[in-house]
Amino acid sequence: MPRYEYRCRTCADTFELARPMAESSAPAVCPDGHEDTVKLLSAVAVGGTTSAPAAASAGGCCGGGCCCG
Repeated sequence: MPRYEYRCRTCADTFELARPMAESSAPAVCPDGHEDTVKLLSAVAVGGTTSAPAAASAGGCCGGGCCCG
């Protein structure tokens, strides 16, 4: 289940809730019971490797020579 991060506007506490995606925009109550919260945008970093080779460059400043006259 995805985890969403929220910030309480009353006490400035930041907290996470695990909830279904369908409920991601539903109001959240902070751990101290305050209801004035806002959902924060989360940056997700995905790492890994690729098995496909990188595309070969054809040269030029944009890879295809279109801006080199």
